Amino acid sequence: MPELIAKRALPGKEPFVRLGTTLAEAPLVQMTSLALFPGQEKAVNKALKPLGLQFPAPGEAVVKDDIALLWTGREQAFLIGVAAPAMGGSAAATDQSDAWVHLTLSGPQAVEVLARYVPMDLRLTAFAVNRVARTPLYHMSAVIHRTGDDSFRVMVFRSMAQTAWHDLSTALDTLAARAPRA
Repeated sequence: MPELIAKRALPGKEPFVRLGTTLAEAPLVQMTSLALFPGQEKAVNKALKPLGLQFPAPGEAVVKDDIALLWTGREQAFLIGVAAPAMGGSAAATDQSDAWVHLTLSGPQAVEVLARYVPMDLRLTAFAVNRVARTPLYHMSAVIHRTGDDSFRVMVFRSMAQTAWHDLSTALDTLAARAPRA
């Protein structure tokens, strides 16, 4: 039987830096989609308790150390950074580790870069740390997670990795080209 090896979605892409803002591919991580069965939120929270997590409210992320649980839709979330615990028939758990690419965008121009392609207000006053949105990123479906004051996790389908990288790096290049020269 052949041995399967996990590979990066963007091999050879080094972090892209302009104006103190960095676009990079995040390392590969375990990721599981959890879809609650009707009326099973308490049972799922019981299963998540040993991880120090609970099912997130709409638009929120629950983060503990290097583990995150991101809301991704009605009664659905992505568990990132650890294998899903046994759900005991309370939720459908589906491995998504190789289906999505995780990009990080951090620095003073991160919000301006995303503003070029995301049809929502991502300023800190409107989209606080650990807020999550499932939203278009130009013509792609994306999950945007604010991880810090000036940092985001941008998740797109793996098949859209090159396109997302191109669009975000182009927006960052455009901002740099328009920046006043000192």
